[in-house]
Amino acid sequence: MAVKFAGTMNAINRGLDATKPEKGADMVEDWEAALADIDTPGAKGILRDLASLRKQLEKGEPDADRVHALLHRLGTATTKIADKADKSQDKLKALGEALTEAGEDAPDEEEDVAAAASPKRARKRA
Repeated sequence: MAVKFAGTMNAINRGLDATKPEKGADMVEDWEAALADIDTPGAKGILRDLASLRKQLEKGEPDADRVHALLHRLGTATTKIADKADKSQDKLKALGEALTEAGEDAPDEEEDVAAAASPKRARKRA
């Protein structure tokens, strides 16, 4: 999980606009896999938003407004569940705050049900 934190935080710190959409989609897939079997309240909503974000990043021309709204919502949700995490609470809070700042609140954002129903990468088993 530490590698995911580092890669995501590095992308945020460099500026998400400097991150290629394909790289962003790969990072999202990694997070989807990491969260696939977590049964913490709020995790399913995060997975739905990650799937929507991945779908946007895989498009030839992602909708910047939608991406910013998803980042903000992901940040808010990540910050909320950080206290419930077994490990890495501080890193999750920092990630959530960084995502919230990188995004833009859009309260009328609609849920992407199709993307949520088909996560691209299943969790890797050891």
